[in-house]
Amino acid sequence: MTGTTTSGSPVVVIGGGPAGLMAAEVLSAAGVPVQLMDAMPSVGRKFLLAGRGGLNLTHSEPLERFVQRFGERQAPVEALLRGFSPDALRAWAQGLGIDTFVGSSGRVFPTDMKAAPLLRAWLQRLRHPAGALGQGAPVQFHMRHRWLGWDEAGALRFDTPSGPRTLRPAATVLALGGASWQRLGSDGAWVPWLAARGVPVAPLVPANCGFDVGLDVGSNTRTGWTPHFTERFAGQPFKSVAIRFADSLGRSFSRKGEFVATASGVEGSLVYAASALLRDEIARAGHATFELDLLPDHTPERVRAEVAHPRGTRSLSSHLKSRLGLDGIKAAILHELLSKQGMHDPATLSAAIKALPIRLVAARPIDEAISTAGGVPFEMLDQHLMLRALPSVFCAGEMLDWEAPTGGYLLNASMASGKRAGEGVIRLLA
Repeated sequence: MTGTTTSGSPVVVIGGGPAGLMAAEVLSAAGVPVQLMDAMPSVGRKFLLAGRGGLNLTHSEPLERFVQRFGERQAPVEALLRGFSPDALRAWAQGLGIDTFVGSSGRVFPTDMKAAPLLRAWLQRLRHPAGALGQGAPVQFHMRHRWLGWDEAGALRFDTPSGPRTLRPAATVLALGGASWQRLGSDGAWVPWLAARGVPVAPLVPANCGFDVGLDVGSNTRTGWTPHFTERFAGQPFKSVAIRFADSLGRSFSRKGEFVATASGVEGSLVYAASALLRDEIARAGHATFELDLLPDHTPERVRAEVAHPRGTRSLSSHLKSRLGLDGIKAAILHELLSKQGMHDPATLSAAIKALPIRLVAARPIDEAISTAGGVPFEMLDQHLMLRALPSVFCAGEMLDWEAPTGGYLLNASMASGKRAGEGVIRLLA
């Protein structure tokens, strides 16, 4: 690829994540030539890393429940998922020779739990497409091609191993990701380039993220656990617990699950599920406090009775372990947050076991987050995901202004948006 192409050149897809690859597949199958550009040495790098612990493709719950996971953006995301539902994603994977199964949590995984075989089969299809009538157009991949926005004439600018390049394609699909996991290519550098072209972008903020705790020390609040707690329990999980949270706007969250203590706070699936409410409350009020139920399967009455049961010569730690099974990190968090007087007051201690306040003061940095919220608002796009301010430019994936919890929702919606953008380009070219 050299020089600047004319307006009749192939479609350019920028971004080699699931959304960009899906847009390229739709176009390729329709016989539309596609050049896919990515700044990294290979495509699907975040996809592969996310699959290390088992690639969670989607979720098996009914679509009506599935779409509720997208909060305020349910309506526009539902419109995308109607075109590429969880069942459709599983059928698509089957078409690549990848069987799937539903885990105990309802999440859907490849039978071998691996991302690499699926990605290899997908890239093989893109490089050697069959197409609906056997006329598919192979996708041309251009790695280490970093997009730098537009030049004054409106052409796409790229920094490549062979020097600067410009392109003026018939249509462009931007699938640039958010701003988490920058080492894998999602750095949010595109935000000012779109803003300069008249496309307002909602600020990118961490989603599915961890938080720093704040501990009261006299009249001040310190960030992070005490050194004693950190040295012994950072990295350990709170299992079979529940958290409850209600924000200042009246929205609430309550769920059982597990999460992990970090060196400075908390992270993990249960915290991620509540992270949008917690993050927004911290932005409004400077802090957010959730209640931790260490024994969600025990009634408050049972906990009070067991705590108050005479313990004779046994230590408090032995008493809590024998009567309630409280030890390890669960017992440690009580000592971390309650005073010595509170630990030895049965009423205070039993109340804390069922509703221990955990004060959060900051979300972890965006690059540590699993995903990001914010991005290009749906109001800036038409129903085909084309930018109203930039005709022939489409957006897809995590760069759109939406968020969802982990569990397959992020990946399914990203691929659905890529499919919609690809279909939009075909419609535009027709």
